[in-house]
Amino acid sequence: MRWPWQRRQHSEPTNELISIGDPALAGYFNVAPNFSGVVVGEASALAVSAFYRGVMLIATTFAGLPLKSYTDAPNGQRKQVTSWLDDPGGVPGQTPFAWKETSILHLLLHGDCFLKHVSNQGGALIGSVPIHPQAVTVEWEKDQAGRFTGRKLYKFTSDDGKPRVLSEADMTQVMGPSLDGLRGLSLLGVARNSLGTTIAGDRAAAKMFRDGALIAGLVSPEDDLEDDEYEAVQEGLNARTTGLDNAGRIALVSKKLNFTPWTMSAEDAQFLQSRQFQIQEIARWTGVPASLLMDPGAVSTWGTGVEIQNRGLARFTLSGWTGRFEQQLSRTLSDPMFCEFEYAGLERPTPEQEIDLLIKQVQGGILTANEARRIRNLPPIEGGDDLRTTTPAAVPAPAEPAPQEVTP
Repeated sequence: MRWPWQRRQHSEPTNELISIGDPALAGYFNVAPNFSGVVVGEASALAVSAFYRGVMLIATTFAGLPLKSYTDAPNGQRKQVTSWLDDPGGVPGQTPFAWKETSILHLLLHGDCFLKHVSNQGGALIGSVPIHPQAVTVEWEKDQAGRFTGRKLYKFTSDDGKPRVLSEADMTQVMGPSLDGLRGLSLLGVARNSLGTTIAGDRAAAKMFRDGALIAGLVSPEDDLEDDEYEAVQEGLNARTTGLDNAGRIALVSKKLNFTPWTMSAEDAQFLQSRQFQIQEIARWTGVPASLLMDPGAVSTWGTGVEIQNRGLARFTLSGWTGRFEQQLSRTLSDPMFCEFEYAGLERPTPEQEIDLLIKQVQGGILTANEARRIRNLPPIEGGDDLRTTTPAAVPAPAEPAPQEVTP
């Protein structure tokens, strides 16, 4: 079975439209899409280990956050309710984790996430299917007089090969940073020069290991040797100088030979430094700290530094992506319902800090003892549902001293 978000593959020509932003189109016309001259697409970009790690770290963390629906009660309190976002992939469909992961990957890499609505026989929304952004064309809707209505139309090719046009009532677009309000900026597009340089560096490294000279040194005899003597000298040197068994031994050679070690040049060393710098470039593009990209040269984050960086990732990187989904998906819910991602599990403190905070909340009358025990996965206790509302007794003010009579 092939899902609708997978791009179609044909063995013969069809009338299927190809997006002008598809890197394959530039490669077909032999157009250099960036300074390095290599094509930057999904497969080539995700083949870079640092980029894959940064993108998947955001995607898997995003997908692991619970997406809950709420409504505001008349008394001003928030109440959790059920909605189609409890199982957004529909039945049968993707799991909630896979649905969120696919949606955020589309938004991260291509700047847009398109969700085709799935409705039941009564017309109620019960799920949505992510459509690949490169398969969708977005246009502004016009009325019969040719005036813009402010709404959008989404054109794509359905699974049966027929072109379809959907309105905003049947398609939800979660858009990334945009300059025109029509399409979001693609990370693969704006970072194509940096990613192209990184991909070119990987290819250069592979070519160096495949075609480059990786010998340990050069040996030149003082006297001319016969053809058969060359092989005998080389085999003798390898047998006496290489391998674990020859560690610490003194090699005895019967020929006058001059050995010149083969060392890495300064240009090769700078090549390795440039590849190391690309990890920092990818960290800036994705907003993920270099230490989380397994960069050994990153600043040490032992102790509290790790916790601070994790909170910074949630506050400055993830919140921007979750906020876009929260506001757009809330529009698909009936008023006054809305949805939010829950960060409690991600920002959970250490056990010592959490226990100390729970004790203060119970003593301050914010939580009951059983509510605090439920957070720590402990069974309830008798009388633990009573909220502590007592306040410390007021200390009486000291009595004023009696006035003393002054005798003349």
